[in-house]
Amino acid sequence: MFTLTPLAAEQIARAAAEQAESKPMLRVAAKHDADDGELVYGMGFDEEREDDLVLDAGGGVMILISPPSQPLLENTTLDFTEVQPGEFQFIFRGGCSSPKPKSGCGSCGGGCS
Repeated sequence: MFTLTPLAAEQIARAAAEQAESKPMLRVAAKHDADDGELVYGMGFDEEREDDLVLDAGGGVMILISPPSQPLLENTTLDFTEVQPGEFQFIFRGGCSSPKPKSGCGSCGGGCS
């Protein structure tokens, strides 16, 4: 399951409050980079689409995850942390951290943690 830390949820709720939409939803995504197979994450406010997984992260924060990203974000936590003194950013922790296999389906089945 994809989760947020309380600090990440608070920062997302603050950003959502600045949106013109009444209840913006945060889409999180992950994919393997075509060049090196490294896992790349993304996020941004979006509208719900058919087949999205919708998670209530608490604090009024709703998370959207499309089917291709769901296995890649399994057991992943989104955190908001200080990376250098006075510099904060969102960090994805855990989940599927190994490169995409050269053969097979390319999902995280069993090889990632």
